[in-house]
Formats: sequence, structure tokens, C-alpha cells
Amino acid sequence: MAEISMIEWTGSSRSFTRTATLSARSSSFSLRRNADRFSEARWRIGQAFVPEGFPGSVTPDYVPFQVWDTLQGLSTYIRCMLSTQALLSAIGVGEKKATVLGATFQWFLRDFTGMLGGILFTFFQGSKLDANAKTWRLAADFMNDLGMLMDLISPIFPSAFVVIVCLGSISRSFTGVASGATRAALTQHFSLENNAADISAKEGSQETVATMVGMVLGMLLAHATIGHPVAIWFSFLTLTMFHLYANYKAVCSLSLTTLNDERSSILLKYFMETGQVLSPQQVSVMEHVIPSWICLWKSKTAELPCRKIHLGVRVSTLKHSEMLELARSPSSRHGKAKYLLLEQNGIICVIIHKDSTAADVLQSYIHALVVAHLLSIGRHAQAESNLWVDKNYSIFMSKLQASGWNTERLLAPAVVYRASWECNPTTEKSS
Repeated sequence: MAEISMIEWTGSSRSFTRTATLSARSSSFSLRRNADRFSEARWRIGQAFVPEGFPGSVTPDYVPFQVWDTLQGLSTYIRCMLSTQALLSAIGVGEKKATVLGATFQWFLRDFTGMLGGILFTFFQGSKLDANAKTWRLAADFMNDLGMLMDLISPIFPSAFVVIVCLGSISRSFTGVASGATRAALTQHFSLENNAADISAKEGSQETVATMVGMVLGMLLAHATIGHPVAIWFSFLTLTMFHLYANYKAVCSLSLTTLNDERSSILLKYFMETGQVLSPQQVSVMEHVIPSWICLWKSKTAELPCRKIHLGVRVSTLKHSEMLELARSPSSRHGKAKYLLLEQNGIICVIIHKDSTAADVLQSYIHALVVAHLLSIGRHAQAESNLWVDKNYSIFMSKLQASGWNTERLLAPAVVYRASWECNPTTEKSS
């Protein structure tokens, strides 16, 4: 007699939930569902807002980040109503003296300067966004707050209205570029099953809901505070403080596994002192997320060895004495060397070979960090660093991989300038 039993599961390869049990015989068939219809309907609605296979298809820091990100987005859309109301009032909406042409021209200048600002920001900072996603994510929302603040104060200074709104538009254009670029980097981080597109789509659904709720609340707040400047400013500043706090909590909840300059420096310093490797969660607590140009106090990152390293130095900028020092370097005499290090007054310059790979660039940076660390404790950097790399580099990489770190490449601005070299050292005869 034929007989079969089957169990239906839902989820991803990392986390499954039983949904139904089936059994079939020649004379009978049974189906038992493990969830009621209400639970199934709730699960289907949830599929519009969370990635397929959640929570096993995303990293553990996905939920806390999205919660804080949604809250900060909600406060942004509420404040947007207040700033837009002030901006339209300054343009002249509702006044008989205002002309359509004048308002259109002012709006054109506002948008034009914003587009220009976005292009300039991309030109100067575009290559650094991926390497410092957490910092730039926080900076982007700070610039957005600054742009909204300028829109709100624009009616107070009618003679400088155009200048103020253009500056605000430029500030928000920085937000658009930085926020979009860092969001792409974070989406790749959250993805555990090559589901970055799904994560991005569901994040869009979450943001749409936050936008709709924020617009409704913003309209109610704008209606309640109209004609009351003190209430408007109190509401705006209170929401702005909450927005900054929510953004800070959001980026602090992230435990990125990629290696950038600061995370590499923290990891290497701890490894050289203890022989152990920190986890991504431990490093996330230690790394600096507030941009140095925002801090009013001296940043601790200024003391890190990574601030003393120049990666991808142009050889056309080297002096005669520096060239001779490179010629005496043991690395330059090795035909297969993929990078050269040059230490000058505490600054370590890294010259990358034109045939070097991403792994070579990462090794060159770690080597430079070793030199910087040895210099900071008064050791003979050049010789000891070569010995350390030969003995410990592969061990360091293996322990990083075992702790969950991505060691495929270094997240840093692209190395634009490279070099190739041939060296024939000669020994000078004493007279």
C-alpha cells in the first residue's frame, strides 16, 4: 500500500518554520496547517515589508537599523511639512503681489544649485563613501537637517531669501548623493543570500509607509502651529534632535564586516598586542562614526596609525633622496614585490605596483599599519615590520576570516596612481 508523509517549511536555508504537515495513503489524505488563517494573512502582509526568508536571509543588525532608520525617516517627513510651509510662504504663495514667473525662477535657482552641488560633492567625495558608510550615513542626515533649517529661516531674511534657499538646496543635494551611495553599501552588507535587490525593494516599502504617516502627521502639525512661530520652532528643533539621535543609534547598531582604514587599524593594533582578533560587534563599538568636521572635541581617530598612511602615492612626486631610499629597500630588490613602503617623518607612503591585486593592496596597507604601530612605540620599523609580515600576516588573515571578517579587499578610495620599477643597487666605494 502506497503511503507518503511530507512537511512544508517556509524561510531560508538559515531559518525555517514549519507551516503544514501532509500525509497520503491509498484511501485517505490529511492536511494539518501549523498556523491559523490570521497568522498566515499577517505573514503575507509582512512579506511586502521584510525580505524573503526573514530573519535568516539578513544579518542580525538589520532589524535594529531599520527600526531606528524608520523612526528618523518619520521625523524627517513631519519636519518637511513645516519647512515646506515656510518656503512657500517666503516665495509668496497666497500673496497678491507675488507673480508666477518670480516664484518659478526662484524655484529654478533652488533646484539648479542643488543639482550642481550634488555633482561637485560626487566629484570630491564619491570614492570615499563606500569605505566610510557609517560616517557618511550620519553626515548625510546632518546635512539634510541643515537644509531644512535654512528653508525654515528663509522667510525671516527676505532680502537674502534666494541665497539661503540655494544653500539649503546644496546641503540637501549632499544628502541625496551620500545617502544613496551608503544605502547601496549597507544593502550589500545586510544580504546573506544574494538578495540585495529584495532587501532594497522591501526597504522602499518601509520608507513609503513612513512617508505617508509622516505626511499626515506633518499636515496636522503644520495646521496646529500655523501662525505660532514659537510652536513651529519648538516642534522643529525637538524633532531635529530626535532625528539626529535616531540616526546615531542606527549607525551604531551596524556591525560591518568589511575592512576599511579605521577597522583595519583597530584590529591590527589589538592583534599585535594580544594575538587575538576582535569580532565585528566589538569593533563596531570602538570605531568612530561622527565625522571629524562635526566634532567640537579632538577626535580619537587622529591618534590611529591609519591617519599616517598615504595609499597609492604618485611616484612623480618623490624627491631624489626618497628614490635612493627606495632603491635601498629590501622590497624593491625583490622582482615579485607588489608594493613599496617609504617612511618620511612619521608618514608611511605606499606605492602600489601596476600588476597588484586587491589582496596585494590589502597586504600593503596592513604592512604600512605595522610600520606605523612600531614607530609609535619607538621600534626599528622597517626591519621588524618585514619580519612581522612574513611570520604573522597569514595567521592574522586566517583569524579574521574565522571571526567573520571579509578579507577579500580593503575598502578605500580607488588607487588611481600605480607604478612599476626596476632596481640595481650599487655599493659605493669609500675613498
